[in-house]
Amino acid sequence: MFKEMRSVLGIPQSVDILEHIDKLPAHQQPPAHEAIRAIERKAMAAQTPQPGLAALMACLDAYRVPKAICTRNFDLPVQHLLSKFLPESPFYPVITRDFRPPKPHPAGILQIAQSWGLVDESGAVDTSGVIMVGDSIDDLTAGRLAGAATVLLLNDVNKELATHEHTDLVITQLDELVHILENGFQGRTI
Repeated sequence: MFKEMRSVLGIPQSVDILEHIDKLPAHQQPPAHEAIRAIERKAMAAQTPQPGLAALMACLDAYRVPKAICTRNFDLPVQHLLSKFLPESPFYPVITRDFRPPKPHPAGILQIAQSWGLVDESGAVDTSGVIMVGDSIDDLTAGRLAGAATVLLLNDVNKELATHEHTDLVITQLDELVHILENGFQGRTI
């Protein structure tokens, strides 16, 4: 959707979509936000779960591993995903593009860890047990900057990220994480 979003906003690939909108004059921001929401709503109608999603969620739920969402999407597509494909699998918190600053800033992941009570003896947020799974450089960078382990969900668009310095592990479908989590990921098991 990013190509379509940039096209409707008239910006090149090198320009961050949310930063561009934030820099627009105040009266131009609402229509710009609505233009990208319309693209997201259209994509939402064709939304399908990633392969392996159900198996991974069943494993995480069985082990009572907390799950959260940190996305640059607006809330409607996220709620659609959760209600349609994951109605029995709790996610908290759900951080959308309204949270500032957005990814690639680590604040969203740090907020998640803090809301889960992941703090060290000094009271600082401890993300050593957090894994950020994503498919974009924003996901990987936010995870790395927050101190979390990072997993790239590989697809045809993001292949160059497989060897990126912010990528700790590469998977091609979500249920590959079940074996990894049960048998160790960078010395961590669930």
